[in-house]
Amino acid sequence: MRENGHLFGLHRVIEPAGGLPQASKRLDNSAPHYDNEVVIDVATLNIDSASFHQIKGEVGADPDKIAERIMGIVAERGKMQNPVTGSGGMLLGTVVEIGPHYDGPVKVGDRVATLVSLTLTPLEIESITKVHLDSDQVDIKGRAYLWPSSPIVALPADLPERLALSALDVCGAPAQTARLVQGARSVLILGAGKSGMLCAAAAREVIGENGSIYGFDLRSDNMLSLHQYGLMDTFRTGDATRPTDVLDAVLDMTGGELVDVVINTCNIANSEMGAILSTRDRGKVYFFNMATDFSKAALGSEGVGKDVDLLIGNGFARGHAQMTLNLVRRHAGVREKLQELLS
Repeated sequence: MRENGHLFGLHRVIEPAGGLPQASKRLDNSAPHYDNEVVIDVATLNIDSASFHQIKGEVGADPDKIAERIMGIVAERGKMQNPVTGSGGMLLGTVVEIGPHYDGPVKVGDRVATLVSLTLTPLEIESITKVHLDSDQVDIKGRAYLWPSSPIVALPADLPERLALSALDVCGAPAQTARLVQGARSVLILGAGKSGMLCAAAAREVIGENGSIYGFDLRSDNMLSLHQYGLMDTFRTGDATRPTDVLDAVLDMTGGELVDVVINTCNIANSEMGAILSTRDRGKVYFFNMATDFSKAALGSEGVGKDVDLLIGNGFARGHAQMTLNLVRRHAGVREKLQELLS
């Protein structure tokens, strides 16, 4: 065991010296662990959706090539941080060792999910045993190390592990959606993947039946399920990268009105302006989307004269893990669709 681990993980940063782990180019992912670290025997990586789709687009839908690309990134950087999207994901595993100065919420033997990004998690992969093409998950043999400032949670006993991991990967989104839609009468969910579905459930619980929740995505299957379970009032399909198409769809759904809040969970680039155009003056646009180009969002909003609040999604919110797991427990439609992605 090594001594003098830093609260924020600076002891693992190789390049650039003095930087924080997430912004680093390379981390020390080697054993032994430091005195303030928890050691995790990793079973599954839940790769960020934008990252996984970028890799699949780069090398093709070939599990062996995807595995090779992920292994290459981790070997080069000491962590899973896609050099194109900048995003990572999270992991599932078992706590096998704890340093004497680690004061986190877990103990040896716990099955855990990390609530921080793989972009700051020192990770060593021995092998990749399976690539799940439809769920953005990768089963591995490997080790990871985390320090006390990195949130982590013991997995619940009443939910399948991979289902819990999938939901916890995006748990910041529904937690922050619940805050943002307070007082709103209309909400647009842009992108209806797992984060979009959980955000719809969170929004419905806050605004109730007197508010309206709209959806827009390339495919209708998830939105149809949300509609059938009362979590989405109506929806349209189309290309979110075509801003005026999104706007036209929203005006059609609302009877000519712009919405109070847009939750953008798309996993593709160039969806910024469709979200912005659909928002009323002094409304809010929340980007929980690692494919977002924030320069495009800021300058584009200025360019079309939109006075709206542009909000960056934060993967951490107090109580976000338990809130998200409770959404999965309460909303059978969301749980069923999440489970389908893992089948």
